Amino acid sequence: MTKASKSWIGAAGIVVLDNKILMVKEKATKRWSVPSGEIENGETVEQACIREIQEETGFSVSVGKAIHTKNMVIGNFNVTTYYFYCTISTGEIINTDPDDEIEEIAWQNYDNLLAIEHDYPEDLELLLSFVTAPNCIEGRNKHVL
Repeated sequence: MTKASKSWIGAAGIVVLDNKILMVKEKATKRWSVPSGEIENGETVEQACIREIQEETGFSVSVGKAIHTKNMVIGNFNVTTYYFYCTISTGEIINTDPDDEIEEIAWQNYDNLLAIEHDYPEDLELLLSFVTAPNCIEGRNKHVL
């Protein structure tokens, strides 16, 4: 196995409203993920998270607790993505992505999360932990935020 020679650091935001998670569908892959992207020069991971959610969905958010860090190697890159729980401050769904990579924005419930194709399938268990399964007496939400 070869070592990656470059680093990529990104931020991702998990926004939950009415037992649904805010997701974006990428044009290139036709798969879904939470809003996310690379940290720009001079940004903190929290600032990058706020910017990416605003650009990709139209919502202004407050960044809360860091809930997950994912490390992996993709090609020649050591990739680190920091996941944050975020709450909506203002806005409405509107795609203002300057990179024109987002095809669709939607709130996904538990059943939809199981049915859609994910850009990062390894994130599914984390996402499901933020929503409650239908007909579930005891909620799945394990997070104290």
